[in-house]
Amino acid sequence: MSIDPSADSWTVAGRTFRSRLIVGTGKYKTYEENARALEASGAEIVTVAVRRVNLSNPDEPMLVDFIDPKKVTYLPNTAGCYTGEEAMRTLRLAREAGGWSLVKLEVLGDRKTLYPEMIETLHATEILTKDGFEVMVYCSDDPLMAKRCENAGAVAIMPLAAPIGSGLGVQNPIAIRMIIEQSKVPVLVDAGVGTASDAAVAMELGCDGVLMNTAIAEAKNPVLMASAMKHAVIAGREAYLAGRMPKKLYADPSSPLAGLI
Repeated sequence: MSIDPSADSWTVAGRTFRSRLIVGTGKYKTYEENARALEASGAEIVTVAVRRVNLSNPDEPMLVDFIDPKKVTYLPNTAGCYTGEEAMRTLRLAREAGGWSLVKLEVLGDRKTLYPEMIETLHATEILTKDGFEVMVYCSDDPLMAKRCENAGAVAIMPLAAPIGSGLGVQNPIAIRMIIEQSKVPVLVDAGVGTASDAAVAMELGCDGVLMNTAIAEAKNPVLMASAMKHAVIAGREAYLAGRMPKKLYADPSSPLAGLI
């Protein structure tokens, strides 16, 4: 069976997207720079930290004036929330402000590691799902916890590759692969990507997509890095679809040995 990568797409909560790259809206110098990076990335979804981004105060620059929510899917997130109650309250306010039901849940455990607080995350996922939200869940790279998130109603599983903002890349590829193999919903690496090769590695593992913010926003040239990430995600996806050669302990000549003079 032949595969046409140009026709490749993925679906979450009944919404279908062509780009497998999701970008953020934090840490940019200006909203204008953010908008240019988004365009260069080709992303169709942007995450929006509801507590940090101006969505409603007309007296200050607003994100919606630079990134049109009618053309790009806004994904409200709960960055900066350390309890499930705080996260749920934030997302309910976002739904009131913009009518968003597809959201990213992020409940942090502490300020030093920014690792997910999984007990609070699971509890909030269950309640938000019952409340009509479609919850994409930032979680640890523990396959057991990832499965519990799915069982709690998550529409996408988003394990960290490495700590948020660290740029260390995929630190536990075996666990990420286990999560992919067991999940019936999309799996997207979220947090820890630093450069294009990190994004490609995540996609080569079989992830449905990659979410990043700092890797682009804090690059010396964010717009150029956004373009690099676009190509890296496409390359990683195509490599996964193509099926890599097996790894071997010893050399294997490229040319056949039979029939040598």
